[in-house]
Amino acid sequence: MNTILKVDDLCKTYIVNKRQNNVLKNVSFHIDEGEMVAVMGPSGSGKSTLLYAISGMDGITAGRVEFCGRNIGALKPKEMANLRLDEMGFIFQQMYMLKNLTVLDNIILPACQSDKIRESRRETVQRGQALMRKLGIIEIAENDINEVSGGQLQRACICRSLMNKPKMIFADEPTGALNRTSSQEVMEELAKINSEGTTVMLVTHDVNVAAKCTRVMYMVDGNIKGEYNLGRYDSVSQLRNRERALNNWLMEMGW
Repeated sequence: MNTILKVDDLCKTYIVNKRQNNVLKNVSFHIDEGEMVAVMGPSGSGKSTLLYAISGMDGITAGRVEFCGRNIGALKPKEMANLRLDEMGFIFQQMYMLKNLTVLDNIILPACQSDKIRESRRETVQRGQALMRKLGIIEIAENDINEVSGGQLQRACICRSLMNKPKMIFADEPTGALNRTSSQEVMEELAKINSEGTTVMLVTHDVNVAAKCTRVMYMVDGNIKGEYNLGRYDSVSQLRNRERALNNWLMEMGW
């Protein structure tokens, strides 16, 4: 299995009031194609900082991050922006969308900005509509973003993240702003996308969310304290046992 993301001795330091704050400390790990990996840990442990650093949204202080064999630290800003646009998808807790566009127009926007997939506007729209059908939200295609529920909007964000056929999706608390039902629906969709071959890495505080992942990394004070391999998630019937096993391990880690 090919490695899609390789991180070696990653460090991230901020200077606050002339004091050095080491948020990430010699973090090393790798993610293979097709994996779905969760990052868990207490607040302030560096989870979101890690996600932003390895996806090129934030610079690194030291170490090396390779995405699909490319050292992202050596890329020029325009090259990094194109890599994020074409090969990475992003889902956030806050569902950032442009208020002056319909849901569908928000979804297809990345494809309109990219040169990766050469197609007509009509073909782009049809692909966006197909993704919306797949995630069960085609009925809100022409709605404004303030006319839909949080669960629908987050599924629209998943559609948007898939428009340029990314090699990997990065998600920061993708269910954090949702109720339990919407959270379960969104995670089922992410698990389905992963089962179809898209690699996923997500940050979460929710054991129910992490239990659907193949592997969980636990962060404490800017480093990875341990990893737990859950294996492939195949059906809802597995979920209770997976949650129980993950909970037990998290308690051992000091959760």
